[in-house]
Amino acid sequence: MASAGAPAYAHSDSGFTRARRDFRTWRRTRPFWAGLLVLLAAAPIIYFPYFNLSLGGLSVAMSTMAGAGSLVIGLTLIVLAGLLWFQPIIRFFAGCVAVFLGVLSLPISNFGGFFVGTLFAATGGLLALAWGPVDVRPVEMPDATEGASAAAGPEERAGE
Repeated sequence: MASAGAPAYAHSDSGFTRARRDFRTWRRTRPFWAGLLVLLAAAPIIYFPYFNLSLGGLSVAMSTMAGAGSLVIGLTLIVLAGLLWFQPIIRFFAGCVAVFLGVLSLPISNFGGFFVGTLFAATGGLLALAWGPVDVRPVEMPDATEGASAAAGPEERAGE
């Protein structure tokens, strides 16, 4: 039998459970999924301009003149993802820049990492623009006497 204040199972709140709960709480206070998509968008944008494929004696090089531009776009997207996670107040700026860089990567970085980077950057940027902080203030409930008085019409209150 457990007391009213103690949990039913003493080992139910393990370190992993506590860490998962803390991470969930942290994740819900910021545009986490937007930051993750913007971070994932940087990978194909940076990788494909420097991609080299060897097939036996044949070497296929995807290296382009836009390698430096792709690197700048990809690194900027990584910084924006970090800002979305750790400074959610600038989500509007970061979202607009992520969408802009995703579209800009189309002509610069092999069709934006073969459209994958552009798609992730645009989706993450739009999620950042759509995200809003949750108001965590508790709603105050009126007392039963005040609620009944407020719910009554002016004719009913005139007789009080």
